[in-house]
Amino acid sequence: MKLYASGENYLETVLMLQKKNGMVRSVDLARHMEVSKPSVSHAVGLLRDGGFLTMDDDCYLHLTDVGREVAERIYERHQFFTRQLIDAGVEPKLAEQEACRMEHAISEDSFQKLKDLIMNKE
Repeated sequence: MKLYASGENYLETVLMLQKKNGMVRSVDLARHMEVSKPSVSHAVGLLRDGGFLTMDDDCYLHLTDVGREVAERIYERHQFFTRQLIDAGVEPKLAEQEACRMEHAISEDSFQKLKDLIMNKE
């Protein structure tokens, strides 16, 4: 299954909420992402069918190994770009928003090279 930016955002949000709260339900995603419950239900269904998420009997969401790998990759990019933009003087709220767009647009190879370049300068 091909993942688009919206699917990656859902997986990243599940990961972030799991780190923060331990357990995540669809309603938590809807609140955090400020989207409708039907939108979350549709996305969760697609991500479950694609093998990225599971849902237990209590309706808690769990990342599969593949889902966790995608989520951690996107989350790493988000943190990296947010930090770089803030360090460059961009207002934090704007940096968060723009990092969210950047994290999906760059290839893995380009991201690693950019990250290596910046990390070697620090």
